[in-house]
Amino acid sequence: MTTFRIGAAAELLGVSADTIRRWVDAGRLPAGRDGHGHRIIDGVDLAGFARAQAADPDAGAEFSSARNRLRGIVVDVRKDTVMAQVDIQAGPFRVVSLMSREAVDDLDLRVGSVAVAVIKSTTVVVERAAPATPTRAGIGG
Repeated sequence: MTTFRIGAAAELLGVSADTIRRWVDAGRLPAGRDGHGHRIIDGVDLAGFARAQAADPDAGAEFSSARNRLRGIVVDVRKDTVMAQVDIQAGPFRVVSLMSREAVDDLDLRVGSVAVAVIKSTTVVVERAAPATPTRAGIGG
């Protein structure tokens, strides 16, 4: 049975550990305790919760589906006569977008601007990640 500690669950859902604790305390997300008294969340429960949250974008303002919108700060803009490259730092993620120079100028994108990267793809490659810090009951963080 795979289990996750609060921090690992928060990282996977893209929210703070405090948000996970609030959801657990409110009964929205079931959790138990490991042998050391740390809260743990069963992987199946976490997956079901994530699926339900993603299916209902109005389920809570704290939850943001990272599958297609990443809010961040513009950290670099490179323009030539026709094209531009915009680098956005969205939390731990660096998003690079290649677009027309005209679009960058119209959006007034420059270093320090807040921007949202909207990601739409027909192909998603999924690789198995190395587990977070293991705990006795499963995966923790």
